[in-house]
Amino acid sequence: MAQKPRWVIEKEQAARANELWLFGLHAVRDALANPAREKLRLVLTRNAADRIGDAVEAAGIAPEIADPRRFPVPLDPGSVHQGAALLVRPLDWGPLDRVAGGAGAPLVVCLDRVTDPHNVGAVLRSAEVFGARAVIAPARHSAPETGALAKTASGALERQPYLRVGNLAAAMEELRAMGFRLLGLDGEAPVTLGAALAQGRGAPVALVLGAEGPGLRARTRETCDALVRIEAAGGFGSLNVSNAAAVALYAAAQALRG
Repeated sequence: MAQKPRWVIEKEQAARANELWLFGLHAVRDALANPAREKLRLVLTRNAADRIGDAVEAAGIAPEIADPRRFPVPLDPGSVHQGAALLVRPLDWGPLDRVAGGAGAPLVVCLDRVTDPHNVGAVLRSAEVFGARAVIAPARHSAPETGALAKTASGALERQPYLRVGNLAAAMEELRAMGFRLLGLDGEAPVTLGAALAQGRGAPVALVLGAEGPGLRARTRETCDALVRIEAAGGFGSLNVSNAAAVALYAAAQALRG
């Protein structure tokens, strides 16, 4: 068999780089229901097909029925696929100004180098619950759209804009120009989140959170309008980034409602 030309191999590799497998019943069902999601291949066990048959029929895509003992999808061994996997293209939410200026509470989340897909997925769930307009992260050194992220997000990835930008500080400056106050979360900050929100008088809010351990990078900290902390009952203990985001989103959403 003749070897493929190099340009053909490179083209196929580029195409695969712009594809991802979503897995798990919730993630696959919600992706099937999303008209903006480009769907390429659906693999289901007979049991999974029975459980999400309505979504499959509505999406108009013919599934491949697979033996659960030999599930023919290239997933990590620890992936709990529940007999459902969908090959898709990543979502394109559009430019920052359109998304951040769109529907929902005047509230966004900026994640500074948060690379754990489970943390980002959990942040997306909280952002959806509290009506945030977007979750924004740098294109490099952040969790990309993956099956693990989608499964943790439990469907929120299909509805909650997740924008990965070339430069986070530049995106924050753009948000400031749109009227957002940039509040960076820092456990050592002298001002509490509640006090900062009370001073904001209902202005749009961008909550900026860093990765666990390193926290916010110097440039990100400098770009914030204020550094704030989540008030704790004692002088010890801390929240991980997804829990901190949930608490901060709740507080900000309450403050914005007046």
